[in-house]
Amino acid sequence: MLWFVPLLPLLAALVIHGVGKRWPGDDRGRAVLTLAGVAITVATLLLVSIAVTADWGGTYRWSSRIVLSLGMTSTSAVFAIVVPLIAAPIIVYSAYHEASPVSGRETVRPPVGLVALLTAFVGAMELLVLAEDFVTLLIAWELVGACSWALIAHEWQKAGNLRDAAWAFLVTRFGDLGLYIAAAAAFAGTGSFAFADLAQLDGWRLDVFVAGVVLAAAAKSAQVPFSPWLFAAMSGPTPVSALLHAATMVAAGIYLVIRLHAELSAVAWFAPVAITLGMATALAGGVVACLQDHAKKLLAASTSAQYGLMWLAAGAGFPGVALVHFVTHAFTKAALFLAAGIAERHVGSYSLNAMRLGRLLPGVAAAAMVASLALAGVVPLSAAWSKEKIVTAAGHQASWLAVIAAVAGGLSALYATRFQLLAFGRGRQDRTSTASSRSGHSRAEAISLYLLAAGTLALSLLWWPGVGNSLADLLSVHFPKTRPWELIVSLLLVAMGVGLGIWATRREVSRQQSEKRAGMADWLGLPTLTARGADAVLMFSHGLARFDDRAVDAGIRGSARFGAWLARLGERRGEGAFDGATIQLAKGVDWAGQVVRRAHTGQMHHYYTGIAAGLAAILIILSIGALL
Repeated sequence: MLWFVPLLPLLAALVIHGVGKRWPGDDRGRAVLTLAGVAITVATLLLVSIAVTADWGGTYRWSSRIVLSLGMTSTSAVFAIVVPLIAAPIIVYSAYHEASPVSGRETVRPPVGLVALLTAFVGAMELLVLAEDFVTLLIAWELVGACSWALIAHEWQKAGNLRDAAWAFLVTRFGDLGLYIAAAAAFAGTGSFAFADLAQLDGWRLDVFVAGVVLAAAAKSAQVPFSPWLFAAMSGPTPVSALLHAATMVAAGIYLVIRLHAELSAVAWFAPVAITLGMATALAGGVVACLQDHAKKLLAASTSAQYGLMWLAAGAGFPGVALVHFVTHAFTKAALFLAAGIAERHVGSYSLNAMRLGRLLPGVAAAAMVASLALAGVVPLSAAWSKEKIVTAAGHQASWLAVIAAVAGGLSALYATRFQLLAFGRGRQDRTSTASSRSGHSRAEAISLYLLAAGTLALSLLWWPGVGNSLADLLSVHFPKTRPWELIVSLLLVAMGVGLGIWATRREVSRQQSEKRAGMADWLGLPTLTARGADAVLMFSHGLARFDDRAVDAGIRGSARFGAWLARLGERRGEGAFDGATIQLAKGVDWAGQVVRRAHTGQMHHYYTGIAAGLAAILIILSIGALL
């Protein structure tokens, strides 16, 4: 029965894509598309809820050794619920925010293809989080990668979109190799692909397994050095960015770490590697976000940083904390991306210096402020609770690690404040007038944003006494007990970050970024270093090619020339020599035949004489043998 959960949105996406082209290209068509998309996501959510309470499962025997299986754990249940919850308002938003022009006319039609792909994305992610074996997981992993490529390249007519989609796909694809390596190591060590048999892994196979999972998860969740692919993914439409960052593509990496944490933590080196990756990404992503002037790229760098904090919590031994931070971050980040899309429609650009739409969009600004304050870690909002738990979890490893996690939280406060004040602060009157002259946003887009902001507020109940403990019991996880000094330091750094964000915003000017700052804002120059590394590899490859042409191929070309010379020699002289030898051989055979034929006279006494001579020769040979 559990197969219905992923199959429903996957099959419904095909139906929407096939039937939706016949829907009218006006508000009625958008309404039908919205209802179809929301109905599918709500139905998926209901199926997940029933599956959790009824303990559904699902298996399909592919062969005697390969069995595809689905199951429900506390981790997969949380992800399976959050994905459609986040997807529903995003689909509503996309139906009204995006539009496809009808060729030859000025009218536009509803984005049927985009909504269909978003729905399929939901189904692929549901299959991923419910998988109980590596074959099923790999199928879902490939579907998620394919959907993300198609969504990023959705507006393929725009220059550079296909290149950016390919870049994001290839980077994550490189990480995907790790999952295949992990699956092979699991099968070699246990004879099975099932997660339930991973406890049998030991020795070097366990190390290979963990290394493969870490590679795949780090690439998917945009950890350093894979982080820059998120900037390439910003070429996709705003709803794509919202779903990809909040609950699907990027979330797949941290899901794998949380789901397989028991097996990963069995290797001694996993904890320091996960902590190092998470810490480095949280700090680097925070700095990049603080320097960014592109609204979506600021949020993208923030996503990488926040998932870095989740890695830090998992490495510190508290995957439950990472799980809760995923939930709070999903609502927060989805809301901020939708707000950025609305702002862009009013000013025609994602440049933060061109916005400041607080006077024009007070409702949107208020909803964005809720999400921004939560991202900043301001008490008592939802993400602040999970962020403080991450700081405490880091403190269980070392006090200095808690301080670094708190510093990363301070950076979150700084860039969240910058985003809010630059995007929805109060700007000059001329900017507001220019923005109001452009096409604005629909009520459906605003409602989608309000729903996500309301979800952020609802999750703030985590601060209510006893709610955290009840949640820990429900999820069968353990939350660390907050230490007073860690909370004080963390809140002070949040306040400092907010203050620095206000100061930085006041000094912000509407001019081109300096080349140095632009390089720092582009992931601290990591893409440039990557490009230089690629150029070095290409130069080395060209050198090897030249060596191959001049050295290796020289012997082959010499052999070819020698063969051609032999052919020409044979053509000139060899043919006569070989023909002459053949003629002489034929003459010799003819002469021997004539000699032999002379003995056949037909007279009996000639035959008797030959027999007698033969017997005499035999007697002579035997006599000589006897004497010797």
